[in-house]
Amino acid sequence: MKLAESKMPERPFYQPGASSVEGLPLLLQMFHTNPLVMLKPHWHAQVEVNFIVRGSVHYRMNDHEISLSAGEMCLFWGGLPHQMDDLSDDAIYAGAHLPLVHFFRLHLPTDIRHRLMTGATLVTSATDQSDNHNFERWNRYARSGDQAKAEHAVNELLLRLERVRFEPYRLVSATPTDQETGSPFDQQSSRNVGRMCDFIAENFLYDIDCVNIAAAADIHPKYAMSLFKKSTGMTLNEYVNLLRLSYAQALLMHQDANVLRVAMDSGFGSLSAFNKSFRKLAGMSPSDFRRGVTGAR
Repeated sequence: MKLAESKMPERPFYQPGASSVEGLPLLLQMFHTNPLVMLKPHWHAQVEVNFIVRGSVHYRMNDHEISLSAGEMCLFWGGLPHQMDDLSDDAIYAGAHLPLVHFFRLHLPTDIRHRLMTGATLVTSATDQSDNHNFERWNRYARSGDQAKAEHAVNELLLRLERVRFEPYRLVSATPTDQETGSPFDQQSSRNVGRMCDFIAENFLYDIDCVNIAAAADIHPKYAMSLFKKSTGMTLNEYVNLLRLSYAQALLMHQDANVLRVAMDSGFGSLSAFNKSFRKLAGMSPSDFRRGVTGAR
């Protein structure tokens, strides 16, 4: 299935960093389209669900690779670098990018949630023809401009994803996680994580810390840090920075973007902190990223 490296540029391709998904971390987006080969890995602050409607695709994830065919569905954390590097000519896929606020509304076994947030990919073949119709309709509703329809689509999608726990699935990862880390949390713990995600989503551009975040859930800061880490595999600070970096990507897409201004507008207190965080995640400086994105247009 893999194409020769030299042939890739002959196909339509997607330039990571050139769309809104990387730069709008709080936006729930749905899609139903022909996928494009990605020239390099990208990352975004949402959980991604992909349903293969037709054909086949190949993914390079952070520490593993996966091939999926028509009728298969996968779920993974987009905050780790990933790349669709090959696909069949007839491929069509559908799905959504779910901000963590929505992801923590899902009633999934905690081991699934933990494994996803620490790099595993959930794959299921337990789908049917109704999924073809539903993903198409959810995408249409989400793009209709009708708020009631959009909310209905989100709620139906979340219910569909919850159904995964009742049917066969597999978790794929090159580095299996200690199952004890994903020991079940009660509903109150899940609500607390959801409240923290809500607060961070509304305030990540400001100067916030674990004390502010914990107060939003009415819990002790040390407990907040421990609970969030166990639930997501990230520290509170790492998640705040991920949202800031995603927001910064959107700003850097503009031709006249000033890196210092982007750093300040994205909630980073200094250019050095911004450069360090950006390079750690993207593998390049903000200036190189901006040149690559604006130069590809």
